[in-house]
Amino acid sequence: MAMILSRVSEYLKLHRRASVVDMAHGLDAAPDALKGMLTTLERKGRVRRLPTGTACGGGCGKCDPNSVELYEWVYEQTSE
Repeated sequence: MAMILSRVSEYLKLHRRASVVDMAHGLDAAPDALKGMLTTLERKGRVRRLPTGTACGGGCGKCDPNSVELYEWVYEQTSE
């Protein structure tokens, strides 16, 4: 699981914000498996789930914003 957590982290660091469906396609992973990993990353303070209805920022308008689960990378590692 550690390897896939790092892949999810890298994906969100790169894209800053993504839906579970986009991550599933980009990482070739099942959405349900990703949700568990995203919960772990959220608990660790690395990502946050955005409120229902938040626009993804893609601008295509094809998705109902109320049906999309979006996550955003929020963790910035500081060097001590």
